[in-house]
Amino acid sequence: MRQFAMWRRTVIALLMTVLLVQAIAADSKLQAMNDHTGNVMNGYTLELRMEQYETMAQRLEKFHVRLERNQSNQLTPVLARQEQKNTQNSTVATAANETAKAAKKVKVVATGYTAGYESTGKHPNHPQYGITYSGVKVRRDKDTISTIAADLKVFPIGTVLYIPGYGYGIVADKGSAIKGNKIDLYFKTTKQVFKEWGKKEVEVQIIRKGSGKLTEDMLSKLGKAMEVSKEIPDHMWDQII
Repeated sequence: MRQFAMWRRTVIALLMTVLLVQAIAADSKLQAMNDHTGNVMNGYTLELRMEQYETMAQRLEKFHVRLERNQSNQLTPVLARQEQKNTQNSTVATAANETAKAAKKVKVVATGYTAGYESTGKHPNHPQYGITYSGVKVRRDKDTISTIAADLKVFPIGTVLYIPGYGYGIVADKGSAIKGNKIDLYFKTTKQVFKEWGKKEVEVQIIRKGSGKLTEDMLSKLGKAMEVSKEIPDHMWDQII
């Protein structure tokens, strides 16, 4: 906008200079004619000068109107685009806030567990070692999503929870001792269980109720999407869960 205004002032100044030079040249020519013919030309000279000045003023006025029109035409689309962008940003922010507020919160007792014998009764050489009830392998990823176990009557397979201090967890497993509002959070080692968690009562957010199904492909796509956005993109739900 500032560049356009500066350009407009420059063009007007140049045009005024050109018209002024033309007027001076015409005035010089008329003065020479007046010197040659005497005072008979004085009235004609004055009238001609007035016509020249009026013509110059009309040109400047018309040029100014054209500039104003062009400036308006150029600024209107820009302002419209900016207004549309602001509206879209406001809509996205409002939707995000509404989603966050709409997420149901539930108090649960969360316990850490491993895939080892102390938690599952299975050794590493067992064919089902590290395999959850849903069929996917156990997973712990602080930056994306981890597998957890729950009472499937409360939290069906595929349910995504946000657990403060642990991160996002997706229900992939169950346990005979897990009843009601209890969940088990997977860790790779017993050392991590005792150091990082143990047993806590926390308020979790139910991000999405599961459909009862979870596959390695779903979990992989969800993890990759979260690597980019650091949260679960809305468009992913229809594709994977």
